[in-house]
Amino acid sequence: MKKTSARRVTGRILSALGCVVVMTGAASAERLPRTVIDAHTGTVSGSGRDGRCVLVYFDLGETLVHTAEDKSITYMPEAAAYLRALRARSIRIGLITNVPSSWGASDAERAAELKRVIDKDWKGSRPFNWADFGDRIFTPRTEEERKPAPALWQRAKGAAGGCRVVYQTEAEAEIQASRELGYVSYQVGRNHWPTYMPVRLITALAHVPHASSPLE
Repeated sequence: MKKTSARRVTGRILSALGCVVVMTGAASAERLPRTVIDAHTGTVSGSGRDGRCVLVYFDLGETLVHTAEDKSITYMPEAAAYLRALRARSIRIGLITNVPSSWGASDAERAAELKRVIDKDWKGSRPFNWADFGDRIFTPRTEEERKPAPALWQRAKGAAGGCRVVYQTEAEAEIQASRELGYVSYQVGRNHWPTYMPVRLITALAHVPHASSPLE
């Protein structure tokens, strides 16, 4: 596929995902400079300054990990490889996931309990790579904050430093809720679509100028 055609396809897919790109005149994703994204390798150039960056948040259960009937927990198919591909391109990631608010008084405390619960029943030779997520694990402070209430997405977006935010989940209701809050949302595991949002599209998003207004 020629580079021009690849950029046109990228533009159509980004539009289908509900991407809220703010650009001048008739500019679109297909007009990205040739040096921004290589259509074959997905690698990008550019500094990421001026808000041209992206942070990818995930739901956890049945999006990245699966709980079997015997209560054991493993990666969803393709999840580990996908997270490695994001890491290889230095794309920051985080979690927005419902857990009992009683698990702790802070995101850090609730995240620590979440890690303990997942690790206790983890099955497989490769453990879940919590280090990739850093302190970007957002969980409900109260039961009223549980998704699909907007609070977790609002807090996560506020912590993104003005970067464009992506949210990936298997839950259709959460797609619409997060999109209304300004996320580029992608439903994983649909038939005839890539399991996860293609990495080349995420790298493209990091280099498309956008308007970002602070949350109230």
